[in-house]
Amino acid sequence: MRQKAKWIALVLACLMLASLAACAQQQKPAAEEKKPVILVFGRGADADRLDPARTTSGESVKITLNIFDTLVQFKPGSTDVEPALAEKYEPSADGTEWTFHLRQGVKFHDGTPFNADAVLFSFQRQMDNNHKYYYEDMEYAEMTLGVVKEVVKVDEYTVKFVLNHPFGPFLRNIAMFCNAIVSPAALEKFGDDFFKNPVGTGPFKFVKWDRDSQIVLEANKEYWGGAPKVDQVIFRVIPENSVRLAELQAGNIHLMDGLDPNDIATVEKDTNLALMKQPGLNINYLCFPTRLKPFSDVRVRQAISYAINKENIVNYLYKAAAIVATGPVPKTILDYDVPGYPYDPEKAKELLKQAGFAKGMKMSLWCYPNPRAYNPVGAKLAEAVAADLEKVGITCTIQTMEWTSYLAQSKSEKGFDGPFFLGWMGDNGDVDNFLYALLSTDNIPGGNRARYSNAQVDDLLLKAQKTTDEAARADLYRQAVDLIVKDAPWVFITHTQDMVVLRKGVTGFTQSPLTLFFLKDVALPQ
Repeated sequence: MRQKAKWIALVLACLMLASLAACAQQQKPAAEEKKPVILVFGRGADADRLDPARTTSGESVKITLNIFDTLVQFKPGSTDVEPALAEKYEPSADGTEWTFHLRQGVKFHDGTPFNADAVLFSFQRQMDNNHKYYYEDMEYAEMTLGVVKEVVKVDEYTVKFVLNHPFGPFLRNIAMFCNAIVSPAALEKFGDDFFKNPVGTGPFKFVKWDRDSQIVLEANKEYWGGAPKVDQVIFRVIPENSVRLAELQAGNIHLMDGLDPNDIATVEKDTNLALMKQPGLNINYLCFPTRLKPFSDVRVRQAISYAINKENIVNYLYKAAAIVATGPVPKTILDYDVPGYPYDPEKAKELLKQAGFAKGMKMSLWCYPNPRAYNPVGAKLAEAVAADLEKVGITCTIQTMEWTSYLAQSKSEKGFDGPFFLGWMGDNGDVDNFLYALLSTDNIPGGNRARYSNAQVDDLLLKAQKTTDEAARADLYRQAVDLIVKDAPWVFITHTQDMVVLRKGVTGFTQSPLTLFFLKDVALPQ
């Protein structure tokens, strides 16, 4: 009996030890559970649509770039093109055909395969207005694909673009965000709501969108180009520049754009922050409704151009983080010195007198409230311009409208009843992307919000597209710029520096001359 009691005691002791070990084991994982690494990006406004073919908003592009891939892409920090979903590509000898050899084994985020059929689907929906998923608001389609006669499936992983004629900007156009490859199955599933449920092959998958608050993406661990360095990205909308910077200083966000120039010194003094800046491939302009009186009179447009002190705007409003624009294209992509409209209030008054406004005039001046990459002070720009115009007898009523509605109003048939501020960030590093996109008759009412039309300009721009000799193209563009500046459909205000601010220790971010935010390689300090 005594021997039996010993065995019972030993068994009970073992059970107690096992129970204690089990308890310890249960507590251990909770303590060591790995937290997801979340990158938070602070920006000034929300996206409009997350369908790459149906947006022109830079706020949307920040998101879609990280969800979708294109056949070819821009090299980090460059406007040069490199392979992406197409592993290689080649033009025909006469430049009228381009063949793309597709990457194999790639899947969309919904598990469906990427192949030639998906490529055809993505382009045909932009080119064929009888396509089930063609939308009138695919504004870049004509500009980037108008030259394409057809897209042909050669085999499961080869497609061929047949062009109407050789086209200088073609490859860069194919690299643009609007020509990303979308999941055909997802479009069939979500239909008109695809822009709220985007599905691509990119490094991040869409998770959720809380309007005017945040958009959440998660890492695509199976990404063909290698998994992202973070588990999630959250794009937070923080409209106020000062609040956004305070959030960055507090460590609640990791990077931000739209830095107020008044805060440059603050950032440079903060040892926890790093400022990245470069010449901007952009134009910040005041757009005239050129078909509306009195702005249909070129003398009125020229008068307003002379009346605005752009030097003061650069020095006092943008704290020298910009240069005065004298024409519609930055010198970084078209080496050309055009005189523009220097500050000359007396000349402005004389032109107004000639136009019948010797006693002055009144007008609405429209602006958006939030900062933009090409105008980091938002509506303060309108206040500065209105003050200048008052000096030549033009009284402005400043009107503001939330950005998404503002953008829609600018391209609507009704439009604005007075000049309105807009801007443009170059999409592909080609002059065509500024002049044809924004000032050709073909792009009314798309990118050409001024509804400006000059047959000579149109002819020069079309000739430049068909020319592959870069020197000859540049000469044609210089001639077009001369005509555009003379017609003054815009007040050319500034080319603003691109500025991005990061928390110290955030690595892997490469600033793009095209203001593109690729986040796959961004890592946070551990």
